[in-house]
Amino acid sequence: MHGALFVAKTGLSAQDTSLKIISNNLANVSTVGFKKDRAVFEDLMYQIQRQPGAQSAEASQLPSGLQLGSGVRVAGTQKLFQEGELQNTGESFDISIQGRGFWQITMPNGDTGYTRHGQFQLNADGEIVTSEGYLLNPGLTLPDGVQSMSVSVDGIVSVVLQGDPNPQQIGQLQLADFANPQGLQNYGQNLYLETAASGNAVLSNPGEGGTGQLRQGMLEGSNVNAVEELVNMITTQRAYEMNSKVISTADQMLSYVTQNL
Repeated sequence: MHGALFVAKTGLSAQDTSLKIISNNLANVSTVGFKKDRAVFEDLMYQIQRQPGAQSAEASQLPSGLQLGSGVRVAGTQKLFQEGELQNTGESFDISIQGRGFWQITMPNGDTGYTRHGQFQLNADGEIVTSEGYLLNPGLTLPDGVQSMSVSVDGIVSVVLQGDPNPQQIGQLQLADFANPQGLQNYGQNLYLETAASGNAVLSNPGEGGTGQLRQGMLEGSNVNAVEELVNMITTQRAYEMNSKVISTADQMLSYVTQNL
């Protein structure tokens, strides 16, 4: 009975962590470029009281043995990179990636972050930055007198200057891709960091090397499905209740023993 208490305790802890992951997904249902997480569970060590295949007699073996589990834990979280729905905004600095790839962002400490969040803005120097003011890499600065800016599907940036109707090419946007995007480290602020698990970033122009194409005037929405997450939340709640019931049942059995023996 004591063993059942501790096994149920691991179940409660695992389901509590799962609920936290679900709540974070739901909290970011409107975050541009957000990718949802899911919990990865694994069972804990087993107490092998009778080894499967051990000799039960001279000419016979145990077909299954006796193995008692000690519970469950959340072994990790898996980031799911399915593409979110594209939303038409009509804003020149809203640029989405249709397919694989990440924007490169220069962080204040000089490191490079990666993001799917394409809601860019201009700073006082005419540079393309994120909502936190971090520079897009490779950097892109608009000249004075810009009337309009256009970005092609393969990342060529052109502007029309005041008094000159002919478009001028001012830059080439690039995308980064990884062999294992799920190995990226979540940093916050819509950014990911490269790790040994993700592999090194591979840079290419949009549409090349397996990367997606760009869509100006559009944003990629969160890939969180609110209905699916609500169903997962109900499932988690029921699993939590069942583990709580195990603790209650084990407590009643212990109470019976102490009162009647």
